[in-house]
Amino acid sequence: MPPPKKSASSSSQFHAVIGTDEARVKEAAMKIVQRISPPDSGDFGNEIIEGQADNAEHAGQICSNVVMALQTLPFFGGGKVVWLKGANFLGESQTGKAQASVQGFENILDVLESDLPPDIKFVLSTTSIDKRRTSFKRLSKIATMEVYDKPDTSRAGWEDAVMAQAMVKARELGLTFESGALELLVQMAGDDTRQLENEIEKIDLYLGERRRCGLNTVRGMVSMSRAGVIWEIGNAIGARDLQRALELLGVLMYQGQNAIGILLAAIVPKVRNLLIVKELTTKNKVNTMSYNSFNSSLDALPTNATAHLPRKKDGSGFNVYPLFLAVAEARKFTLEELHEGFAACLAANSKLVTTQLDTKVVLERLLVGLLAPRTRRA
Repeated sequence: MPPPKKSASSSSQFHAVIGTDEARVKEAAMKIVQRISPPDSGDFGNEIIEGQADNAEHAGQICSNVVMALQTLPFFGGGKVVWLKGANFLGESQTGKAQASVQGFENILDVLESDLPPDIKFVLSTTSIDKRRTSFKRLSKIATMEVYDKPDTSRAGWEDAVMAQAMVKARELGLTFESGALELLVQMAGDDTRQLENEIEKIDLYLGERRRCGLNTVRGMVSMSRAGVIWEIGNAIGARDLQRALELLGVLMYQGQNAIGILLAAIVPKVRNLLIVKELTTKNKVNTMSYNSFNSSLDALPTNATAHLPRKKDGSGFNVYPLFLAVAEARKFTLEELHEGFAACLAANSKLVTTQLDTKVVLERLLVGLLAPRTRRA
């Protein structure tokens, strides 16, 4: 993972840890509390106030408790840390929009902006905060802010950020991965960093004295997240396995996943990669014997043949791994079928957006059209 975004504030008295990655937000906030707690203060140096509000009235009471904690000196003198932990009423939810929640947080900021003793520290951690509000702007001016957001798995190249974190965790445990194994782990675990680290630790225990993890170990040990199911739908499409694709679609729809999200995150990227690879290998001389040779072949192609290829998020090169995985799979399709399939994806997207058709039926028909065996034309 890249380092967290930090605000320009140099305040060491007030800290805000925000972002959609719940595991990393919690971990970072805990480290801050441990670092700024008064030495030898024990249990009296910290006052942790849980921020999980059941409703607006409860949110207002939580804020009142924080204000009281900030204004109350430690029993034995010295400093203390007040941690508003996991606040869930600062975002765009109904509870977050309620007057009791909004005014309650404003009251906290009023206290922070007053002349608090410098040894009274405050830490806020939350996975949801409305950045359009005045309260957020006030907070960003007085607090050191760290942001930990999950990568957007609907965008190409999201794996790079997650893979960096996986590599750090693997190095800590002394693990190495065979070619493609770490990439498969990231795809199966998805953007859930807590699950990712848990899966690496599970592999570490399974391997014992062995320190190298292969593809079969990942497939056998790693539990699939939502992103993993999406990855498996892509695999089923690549294998032209209609029954498996329909089963996985049913799992996601049963879980309440959005049909447009499934289309754009699972089906369209796979069909696009298959089409790109099929055109590349049909119109150009590309060495597909290994990942490295495939990568080198793409680098050697003229610019007009590679201008449309997906690139890494930092723009440093082609996002090669998904394309390499599609090489063998593309042989199961004709170029005409993939062109028609990509057009069918566009038509399905239009139906999902503009009609009242059953969304599951729309996606099922799309998969049948993509993967069902074609009869030979006369």
